[in-house]
Amino acid sequence: MLRELSIRNFAIIDDLTVSFSGGLTVLTGETGAGKSIIIDAVNILAGGRGSTEFIRHGEKKAELGGLFQVNNSQHPIFMKLEEHGVEAEEGTIILRRDLHDSGKSICRVNGKLVPLSVLRDIGGSLIDIHGQHENQELMDEKFHIHLLDHFAHHELHSVKAQYSEAYEAYRQLKKEVAELSMDEQRMAQRIDLYQFQIQELEQAALKEDEEDELNEERLRLMNFHKIFERANMAYEAISGDANGLDFIGNAMNALEDIVDLDSNFKEPSEAVTTSFYALQDAAYQIKNVLDDLEYDAERLNEVEQRLALYQNMKRKYGTTVEEILNYYEKIEEELSQLMNRDETLQRNEQLLASMEENLNQMAKELTAIRKENAVKLSEAIMNELRMLHMEKAQFIVQFNRLAQFDANGRDFVAFYISTNVGEPPKSLPKVASGGELSRMMLALKTIFSTSNGITSIIFDEVDTGVSGRVAQAIAEKIAAISVNSQVLCISHLPQVAAMADHHYYIKKQVEYDRTFTTLSEMEEKERVEEISRMMSGSEITELTLQHASELIQMANERKESMK
Repeated sequence: MLRELSIRNFAIIDDLTVSFSGGLTVLTGETGAGKSIIIDAVNILAGGRGSTEFIRHGEKKAELGGLFQVNNSQHPIFMKLEEHGVEAEEGTIILRRDLHDSGKSICRVNGKLVPLSVLRDIGGSLIDIHGQHENQELMDEKFHIHLLDHFAHHELHSVKAQYSEAYEAYRQLKKEVAELSMDEQRMAQRIDLYQFQIQELEQAALKEDEEDELNEERLRLMNFHKIFERANMAYEAISGDANGLDFIGNAMNALEDIVDLDSNFKEPSEAVTTSFYALQDAAYQIKNVLDDLEYDAERLNEVEQRLALYQNMKRKYGTTVEEILNYYEKIEEELSQLMNRDETLQRNEQLLASMEENLNQMAKELTAIRKENAVKLSEAIMNELRMLHMEKAQFIVQFNRLAQFDANGRDFVAFYISTNVGEPPKSLPKVASGGELSRMMLALKTIFSTSNGITSIIFDEVDTGVSGRVAQAIAEKIAAISVNSQVLCISHLPQVAAMADHHYYIKKQVEYDRTFTTLSEMEEKERVEEISRMMSGSEITELTLQHASELIQMANERKESMK
C-alpha cells in the first residue's frame, strides 16, 4: 500500500507530505482546492505523462515521491523489480520522479535511476487510478477483450503467451512471403539493387578497425614536418651535440663511486642509473623512427580518398562499419532468397500453412477459455450491478470470429447490456448512460480487486452525478473494495465520506500573494462538520450535524458487517 506521499512545487502545492494507512481513505474539500492535483501527482509518480505545466510558477522543478509497503513476498512486483535490477528491502518500494523546467524527467526506484518505461511498469503494478475518463475504455469495443482477458488471466496467461510468440513468428514469415510474392518487375528491380549494393560493398572491402587506423595515419601525414622537427629536437637534446645523455652518464658514474662510502646515495644512484638507460633506450627508439620517417604526399591523398569512401558507405548503408557489414549479410541472404524465389516461396508457404494450423488450434483454445470465463464474468457483473441498483440489467459478452488472426487470437469481443425490461441487450457504448458506465466500471473494479494484485486503488470523483440510494450503493461498493486493497477516493458524496476509515480535508489558501494547498486528517468532530457541510452546503445546522452523525454511525455498522 501507499504509506507516504510527498509533493513539492507541483501546481499550487508548495510542500506537502502525507502518510496513509490501509482501508478506505477519503479526500474531500471545496471545488478547486486541489483534490485532483494530488491524483495528477500520483499518476505522474506512477509513470503517467508529465509536463512542465505542472511545475509551480517560479520554480525550476517539481519533486514527487511515494513510499510503498508490500508485505506479500509472492507479489508480482518483486519479479518486475528483479527484472529491472532494483533491490527491495523488506518489501519497501520508493518511487521518485522529478520534473524539470527544461522538459527533462528523472525517475528513480529505490534510489536507482530508471527509464520512464520502467517506472511506468513498476508503478502500474502498485497503483490503479480510476477517473471518469477511464469510462472511455468501456465506450470503445476494442478494449473489451482486454478486460475479459484480465478477468480470465490465471487460466489464459500461459496459453496466450504461447500464442503471442507463435503469432509473432507467423506475422514475420507472412511478411516475407508477401515480399517474395511481389510482381516480376518489382522483383527484378530488387535483385538489380541488391546486386549493385553487394558489388559496391565488396569493392569497398571495409574492415572493422581500418577507419581508426586511417585517421591516425592521416593525422601523422598532415603533421609530418612538426613531428620530424620535434622528434629530431628531442633526439639532439638527449644524444646530440648537447650531450644530455653524457652529462647524466657522468652523474651516474660519480654516484656509483661514492655509494659504497655513503649509503644515503644508494637510492638516488639507482634512480639516475635507471634514468640513464631509459633515456638511452628512448634515444635509440626515436632515432629508428626518425630514420623511417618519410613524407609521402601521394599516400596522404590515398588515405583521404579511403576515408571519404568510408563516409560515403556510412551515408548509404549505416552509421557504423558494424551496421554496414550487418546490412551486407542481410541483403546477401535476401538476394539468395530472391534468386531462388520459387523454391523459397514454396517452402515458406508450406511452413506458413503449418503455422496457421497451429495458431488456429491455439486460437480455439483461447476462445474456449474466454467463453467459459465470459459466463462467469457476466454473472459476476450482474450480481454487482444488482447491488448498485441496476437490478433489471442483463449483461452478456458477445463473440464474433475474425477473418484473420490478430495479436489476441481470432476473437472480437464486445460487451452487450440491457438496462430496461423487454429490451434486448445492445452494444454497451450505444445504450449505457454516464451513470451506468460508472457503475459498470465500479463493478469491474470490485471483481478485479481481489485478484489483480494492485496494492492501491484510487477513485477520482467516480460518484459524480449520482445521488440517493445509488450513492449509498456506490459508497458501500467502494468500501467493499477497500477490504482487499487500499483505496484512496476523492468524493463529493457524504455517503462515501461517511464510509471512510481515514478522512482528509483539502484546503486552498492564499498567503503572501501565492496560493497554497494543504491537506490534513480530520478528527471525529471535524468529520461530522465536513459531512454536514457536504449534505447541506455552506450552512451547518444542528439537524444536519445530527444527520451526519447518524450517517457515520450507519456506515460504521455497515463496514463492520463487511468484515
